[in-house]
Amino acid sequence: MDDKHRNRLLGVLFVGVLMGALDIAIVGPALPAIQAEFGLDSRAGSWIFSSYVLANLIGTPLMAKLSDRYGRRAIYVLDVGLFAAGSLIVALSHGSGLFWLLLLGRAVQGLGAGGIFPVASAVIGDTFPPQKRGGALGLIGAVFGLAFLIGPVIGGLLLGFGWQWLFLINLPIAVAVVALAWRLLPHHPVAATARFDWRGMIALTLALGGLAYGLDSIDTAHVWASLTTTEVWFPIAVSAAAWLVLLRIERTAKNPVFPTRLFARRQLTIGYVLTAGAGLGEASLVFMPSLAVAALGVPAGVASYLLMPVVLAMAVGSPLAGRLLDRLGSKVVILSGVAVMTVGMFLLGATAGSLGWFIGSGVLIGFGLSALLGAPIRYVTLNETTTAERSAAQGLVNTFTSMGQLLGSAVVGAVAASVGAAAGYTTAFAMIGVLGIVLFGAALLLKSRQDEARPAQEQAQPATGEQGTAHA
Repeated sequence: MDDKHRNRLLGVLFVGVLMGALDIAIVGPALPAIQAEFGLDSRAGSWIFSSYVLANLIGTPLMAKLSDRYGRRAIYVLDVGLFAAGSLIVALSHGSGLFWLLLLGRAVQGLGAGGIFPVASAVIGDTFPPQKRGGALGLIGAVFGLAFLIGPVIGGLLLGFGWQWLFLINLPIAVAVVALAWRLLPHHPVAATARFDWRGMIALTLALGGLAYGLDSIDTAHVWASLTTTEVWFPIAVSAAAWLVLLRIERTAKNPVFPTRLFARRQLTIGYVLTAGAGLGEASLVFMPSLAVAALGVPAGVASYLLMPVVLAMAVGSPLAGRLLDRLGSKVVILSGVAVMTVGMFLLGATAGSLGWFIGSGVLIGFGLSALLGAPIRYVTLNETTTAERSAAQGLVNTFTSMGQLLGSAVVGAVAASVGAAAGYTTAFAMIGVLGIVLFGAALLLKSRQDEARPAQEQAQPATGEQGTAHA
């Protein structure tokens, strides 16, 4: 495949990922209008996000595994199609009075979006030479910073015509992406055609769904009391039991949806720990405007703009991190990112009362997270996996990131509610700084640039015969 074809392919992947990322960024402006139309309180309104996240968590490993079996093109097109169908369902709920229809549409959107990013990353691994993967992944990773820059602007413009247009705008974009993806994406299966691991998929769904539902049900205003309620502890107990069942199933599954054998490779295990920590750090950003209100005394409407330095730093840092990956390797980039993020978190916790330091801390956090989210960890998984494992391994990056996000939002909210006001948020950010020190220690165990350059087939030698069959 020549450079011209690869660049066109990267453009299609970029637009597809941007479509999914924009939907997250532009839903915020629509939320008050949706709540007003359906008469929702804040807890019911949170399900507009939660239904998307739950389906996204389930869709990520499912679509990743299906793309191994049926080819990247078919599943990427399916994911974009599902996202478009979900967008249409959400738009049709406008004026119907049927809140369940809106939630169904959000779930369908989440199911499709769950596969778009990991399948796009796997396509890059399949089609780009190793020396160009970092830059390509960095460009895709920058989509999320771009989405949060232009998303609120697009949302504000379309909201004047009715909140349903924030979802209808996805339809023509999806049609264009599907048409181009069908022409450009590789379509051959890359894995052995073993039976799909439905038992593992059901167990994983219960494990992730129970965890997400339990954490979402925590009342951050009455944390300890809510932990004893059936609505919280029961789904978390179900999740814990499902994880144990899943690990038992996946040890003997011929085509595992949650390939536990990948955790035998230290580089991948460290990568998944780092991406969960990055997800936790990313989730904490949601609370920065609240900290600005409490510590700086700025109005709530102005406080949201204080996230812009973080978003701009991530938008600049993501492609920069991608280019540095190809030159320096993942260890140097990730260590630098963790160190910068950690300093930013401690600085934010210590100096939140100063506007200048607040903005400076946000810039450091944004640059640090850009070296963890997106390209660097996906670069690690591409180098550590064979073609047959690639999509499932990329799916696990999404899964662990989402788990970190769920845990982060619950932990920061709980600490802030327990301590109270500005002191609660600064304590929470300082705690994430301590976590950053732990993540730095883990990143020290990553492979050197020279060891990382070894082919994935050599690294996979100790694995089971199944991988060899997939490549035969």
